[in-house]
Amino acid sequence: MRFTLRQLQVFVAVAQQQSVSRAANLLALSQSAASTSITELERQSSCQLFDRAGKRLSLNALGRQLLPQAVALLDQAKEIEDLLNGKTGFGSLAVGATLTIGNYLATLLIGSFMQRHPECQVKLHVQNTAHIVQQVAHHEIDLGLIEGDCNHPDLEVHPWVEDELVVFCAPQHPLAGRGHASLEQLADEAWILREQGSGTRLTFDQAMRHRNKALNVRLELEHTEAIKRAVESSLGIGCISRLALRDAFRRGSLIPLETPELDLVRQFYFIWHRQKYQTSAMREFLEQCRELTAGVRRSDEIVLLPIA
Repeated sequence: MRFTLRQLQVFVAVAQQQSVSRAANLLALSQSAASTSITELERQSSCQLFDRAGKRLSLNALGRQLLPQAVALLDQAKEIEDLLNGKTGFGSLAVGATLTIGNYLATLLIGSFMQRHPECQVKLHVQNTAHIVQQVAHHEIDLGLIEGDCNHPDLEVHPWVEDELVVFCAPQHPLAGRGHASLEQLADEAWILREQGSGTRLTFDQAMRHRNKALNVRLELEHTEAIKRAVESSLGIGCISRLALRDAFRRGSLIPLETPELDLVRQFYFIWHRQKYQTSAMREFLEQCRELTAGVRRSDEIVLLPIA
């Protein structure tokens, strides 16, 4: 074998960072050492892996083909290293979660996972669906938990648990006393919604696609808690996951509106790269997620036990 694991490690870092200097900083190497490693890998294999435009590097077709295999080999090598050092093989895990899942499920799941495996280094990235999909596709994280559709050709998509959005308003809003609203009534309201690119907004827009006129979107916010506060302040009505609203509904600080004309049901999904090597940590975490939702019909029925 003419390449080394270190060369592959540098290759993966440069591919992800699209910069030798940033990759070198990430790996605690000098820039010249990182650059030499890439040059040697290309020389030894008699092929070019990057297209170069000034200081910026981007993977060419061969480099893109190599990247998932290099990531998988490095993951396997890390497991071997951990086992030889007397560890369990649960070295590290990088999870990406969309905002609803990240704020209301993932932190408890990760806390419970770390209690079982305190030796494992876990990172949680909370972003919207589009961002998580890109991170998984570029091998920046191991696994994504998303609440929107994913059609990326390089990713495996597996259903997890059903979720439902709900339209809601403040207790003092005129619709609160009715408890329901027609599509025509909803079209006349001011809305506080999630941003474009989020799974929540995609589900909402699909449900409202048959409306006759444009919605009055007063605010677009990236956080569900901010949307809840804005609706409580009577700035408009909103539509987010019932999971994120169940405590507010119990307190009566927000009021659900039945909308029989709208299909607001969606699915939570697991996603990972098709060529991703599933580490022990990844398999264990997926199993723990499935255990949490076993026998549950919808996300807001999940019993969230506090971490001891």
